[in-house]
Amino acid sequence: MANDKKLVEDITSMDVDFAQWYTDVVRKAELCDYSSVKGCMILEPAGFAIWEMIQSELDKRFKATGVENCAMPMFIPEGLLQKEKDHVEGFAPEVAWVTHGGYEQLQERLCVRPTSETLFCDYYERKIHSYRDLPKLLNQWCSVVRWEKTTRPFLRSREFWWQEGHTAHATAEEAKERTEQMLKLYANFCEEVLAIPVVSGQKTEKEQFAGAEATYTIEALMHDGQALQSGTSHNFGDGFARAFGIQYTDKDNKLQYVHQTSWGVSTRIIGAIIMVHGDNEGLKLPPHIAPTQIIICPVMQQKAGVLDKANELKDTLTKAGFRVKLDDRDKTPGFKFADSEMRGIPLRIEIGPRDIENGQAVLVRRDTHEKTTASLDNIAESAGQLLEDIQNSMYEAAKSHLEKHTFSAQNIDEMEHILDEQKGFVKAMWCGSRECEEAVKEKTGASSRCIPFKQEHIGDCCVNCGKPASKMVYWGRAY
Repeated sequence: MANDKKLVEDITSMDVDFAQWYTDVVRKAELCDYSSVKGCMILEPAGFAIWEMIQSELDKRFKATGVENCAMPMFIPEGLLQKEKDHVEGFAPEVAWVTHGGYEQLQERLCVRPTSETLFCDYYERKIHSYRDLPKLLNQWCSVVRWEKTTRPFLRSREFWWQEGHTAHATAEEAKERTEQMLKLYANFCEEVLAIPVVSGQKTEKEQFAGAEATYTIEALMHDGQALQSGTSHNFGDGFARAFGIQYTDKDNKLQYVHQTSWGVSTRIIGAIIMVHGDNEGLKLPPHIAPTQIIICPVMQQKAGVLDKANELKDTLTKAGFRVKLDDRDKTPGFKFADSEMRGIPLRIEIGPRDIENGQAVLVRRDTHEKTTASLDNIAESAGQLLEDIQNSMYEAAKSHLEKHTFSAQNIDEMEHILDEQKGFVKAMWCGSRECEEAVKEKTGASSRCIPFKQEHIGDCCVNCGKPASKMVYWGRAY
């Protein structure tokens, strides 16, 4: 078995070099590859399959709240982008421009969308006239372009895939409710489907989305103690509506501006799955999101009847509703076992001549490597119970890691020591000034991750300046 494992390329230990471990897992599990366009990634079938699962699960949840899908152009005329001053200033450094069509220079530059607020606003200005037209609840699945200087697969690339929801409402209360509703939807999705616990809260004014009145976020903690913003929901108030002239006639026949929201999750969430759950043997996928939940590895498959029984087993499990693959490659069992573990498949079923004779199969969990035997007569029930237990156990393990790596600090020296030596989230009080927020970042390398909805009283004084403070903030070094 040890020799067979060597057939699968070694993965750098995460304790030796976490960044290299991450790159090794991404590449060797064939999730994505580098492209000939600098800073852009190729989503390979294994990686895209995970994104398809995420898309499918989120899409159901969106539609259950009344959201419909649409598609906007990828190009934004410069004049349209300029209509909302704060928004364009926030994205200006990352914008890619199209200046020519064929051989001719365009009369007006076109921005390759970094996000689509302006496109939706332009559309809503033409479509919304009366209170009867509201609310508008739209979402699109697409890619966007942001000219990042430093890139890393999934976490930061110049083109990435995401969904962006854009809604318009009659009142400020409705917009606020929708903003919070979608953040809660994201948090539930991460915990129930991805087995990733998150901290939810509001971004500081410094960290909020350009042009937003308020930005809410879910923050996850990676295995190395760094934070990853995993989903955001923005309340725009009526700022965009005033810039674009999006008005409607209310029930009293008076003109009012709409109130808008925007919310999104991108392929960077795949990076979170890797860094929250993975280990030194590779990827570890939660069963609810794994494109392949069960892999069947026949042992001594050259023996008569083994492959037949393995195919029969695959059919049984597929009909029971599981996502199943049969590994009938001409490789040794040891290679197949190591390969399936590296790719993160939650459950492996081994079956050979002796197992068939005894009417059973061996079930091996990816998360703990624990082996059990199960009767072939009720294999679907046994597999189903194990998969649910794996899902729950992975969540509990991630939750335990989050709790053990969340600390409190009373002053800046204590915060810096925690971040250097223990690594993780630091809960600390804040006076509310941008100067102190920037000072914390400069001194410790940690940014404010969110002002959590569930406030705690850590102390009376700001972690930086020592002045009276009333807000408890989660701080952390982040990707």
